[in-house]
Amino acid sequence: MYASYSPRDLFAELDRLQRHMQRALDLSPSIRGFARDGFPALNVGGTPQTLEIYAFAPGVDASTLEVGLERGLLTIAGERQTELPDEQSKSAVHIHERFRGRFSRTLSLPDDADPEQVSARLRDGILHITVQRRASAQPRRITVQ
Repeated sequence: MYASYSPRDLFAELDRLQRHMQRALDLSPSIRGFARDGFPALNVGGTPQTLEIYAFAPGVDASTLEVGLERGLLTIAGERQTELPDEQSKSAVHIHERFRGRFSRTLSLPDDADPEQVSARLRDGILHITVQRRASAQPRRITVQ
């Protein structure tokens, strides 16, 4: 009827519950994105001149991808299809773990991102988006006289 927890099990379960709740409540979008898992998986980094975003989207056709930038929010959306037997065939699917369907991810870009200087390309299932930083935001050295 009742699960008995030793103190060690109870604290481990409380710790797991706290981490799960923290992830669920962390809704602040930023350059690091949401704390939740999502598709496509993202790597975000940058240099002093650019922001580099890599979206790992195997099996996604470039014609279904949409990349948009509006008011500092970069949105990656699309659709991924999987090859499953149709209903008329006599095949059965026992395990289907690969995500299929529509997806969307949104990132908030920093203020120095230049919305006029964005490029995106898909190669081998990896969408690479480069956003240039504004020239006025570039670090520069000032000579002291």
